[in-house]
Amino acid sequence: MPRISIGDCALYYETHGSGEPLLLVPGLGGVGAGFFKQIPELSRRYRVIVHDHRGCGQSDRPLMRYSVEQMTQDTLRLMDALEIERAHFLGHSTGGAIGQIIASEQPQRLDKLILSSTWTHCDAFFTRLFEARHALLKHTGPMGYLRATSAVLYPAWWVAQNEALVAEQERQQASSFPPVEVVLSRIEAIMRFDRRSALSRIRTPTLVTAAGDDMVTPLYFSQALAKAIPGAKLKLFERGGHMPYHVIDAEYTRAVLDFLSSDVAT
Repeated sequence: MPRISIGDCALYYETHGSGEPLLLVPGLGGVGAGFFKQIPELSRRYRVIVHDHRGCGQSDRPLMRYSVEQMTQDTLRLMDALEIERAHFLGHSTGGAIGQIIASEQPQRLDKLILSSTWTHCDAFFTRLFEARHALLKHTGPMGYLRATSAVLYPAWWVAQNEALVAEQERQQASSFPPVEVVLSRIEAIMRFDRRSALSRIRTPTLVTAAGDDMVTPLYFSQALAKAIPGAKLKLFERGGHMPYHVIDAEYTRAVLDFLSSDVAT
């Protein structure tokens, strides 16, 4: 099982393919295998690295106060441990928050940046949504939380058409669910995130992607990111919910490849 020490904990990671390194960094669920639909295509051209966040999946799960800054340091320390000086970076949702910090504070570590279905700060809508998710997990446990999560991560029509798949996914996630205290702390961490003041400093070539029917990080967040980051491009998908890389995977992967292979200066 490929695990690597980053100092005070060990992270599970996988590498696929060869070429320029490309990190695919997941969201709040924190499990790199979620990019299973993208890995085969992307690894034909890039050395793709995925990992499970601290507290998630097959990585160590310490009880601690989590933060997006800590998640960012873990990602950078993983790069160091794998001797990756510089990489392309695709961050989905919480992974996109990590990407914002790296691009503004350590831009020399990035070639190109993709911010996928992510957000700028915890506004009135985001606050209510994640307060509700926090309370649901705390008071009903993992399965109630996971079933409600499916209802907001995916478009309604997709859940209705893929009922058996969604139920099996929820069952698998429940069987390996982290300690509830860890997930609650991770939710609290993303609610504290706000790097709006640093966005104008980002010079990494950036693509912001979003789906019009995302109920977790609504379109206006991505529009604000694309406006604030100098030279950023915005790619909008008509549908896909918060999980376009699952729902419209071929279209999503093509947009990623088109941006990474473009001749935008790095």
